Amino acid sequence: MAIAAIISGIALVLLVLWEGFETIILPRRVTRRFRLTRFFYRSSWRPWVRIVMALVPARRRETWLSYFGPLSLLLLLSVWAVGLITGFALIHWGLGSAVLAMNGEANFFTDFYLSGTTFFTLGMGDVLPRTSLARLLVVMESGMGFAFLALVIGYLPALNQSFARREVSISLLDARAGSPPTASEMLRRHGHERGKEELRQLLHEWERWSAEFLEGHLSYPVLAYFRSQHDNQSWLAALTAILDTCALIMAGLEGACERQAELTFAMARHAVVDLSLVFRTSPRDPVPDRLPAEKLMELRLFLTGNGQKVRNEESFAVKLNELRLMYEPYVHALSTHFQVGLPPWIGNENWVDNWKGSFWEHSGKGRHAARKSRADHF
Repeated sequence: MAIAAIISGIALVLLVLWEGFETIILPRRVTRRFRLTRFFYRSSWRPWVRIVMALVPARRRETWLSYFGPLSLLLLLSVWAVGLITGFALIHWGLGSAVLAMNGEANFFTDFYLSGTTFFTLGMGDVLPRTSLARLLVVMESGMGFAFLALVIGYLPALNQSFARREVSISLLDARAGSPPTASEMLRRHGHERGKEELRQLLHEWERWSAEFLEGHLSYPVLAYFRSQHDNQSWLAALTAILDTCALIMAGLEGACERQAELTFAMARHAVVDLSLVFRTSPRDPVPDRLPAEKLMELRLFLTGNGQKVRNEESFAVKLNELRLMYEPYVHALSTHFQVGLPPWIGNENWVDNWKGSFWEHSGKGRHAARKSRADHF
């Protein structure tokens, strides 16, 4: 029994240390099938979604879903800490509970208490190791406690910085592609004289954003559970809108920045495919179809009515369908997993951009002033 406890304790400590190394320090995707961290997120996210969907009103669900990312991170760190404390407690107990306690008792709970006070470097002094091996374990655990604290202190700022960089570009899409962003609105708002060059620059920026997004979310997968500030914005909706726009340009829009669209499309698709591998979301066809035949006809009329020209309608439809098959199954699977809506191809004309609205416009006192200010601005 004692040998089994020692082996279990050593295995638990090594498992937690390796999980922490892979999650916080290792800057690449982990391919092995079983991971404690992946199991933790898969076993906690799905129950959280079911509870929110069952108990929370529809208008509040997005807020409650947004709590999961930060809370799960705190809980994961707590799980690691408890795992290390339990592992060292098992080793102490397997070695015969070689401790001196003020109450004279020496059992597993005493070893767990010693392990906890050592890990958090409390130094209470009411339980002390009495053998050289027990003292060595105490020193090792206290060092791990300091290292754990240092990793957490360094991990959280890096996580917040990566999240902030991601959200800046998503917020910038508000005025360029609507809220939520759509491919049709993005092309319409860049239909002016200098719009093609501005669109090329925007796609170039999103090529780089997609690369940074991929690297950041491979290093810190928990970021994918951090939701955007507004209910009608998300990293997945923004990435899908960019892919939709690139697909339309590549399918055959005259005078568009086709080469840059190809580069951005390749990088953005790379990001969604790799994220699907990380979260093990098997690609699946969208149901219902995001762009049925009647919507495609409406989209073509919308584009031509806003200054865009399609080279060949028949080949345009075929090429667009081929491009959609390259990414839509992946974004649909991610959408289902993260409970995030995908943007339509054609935006609703009644939608209001986030920058145009405010809380005060919903109150009788501020509505008139806000409308007058907006009218004066334009």
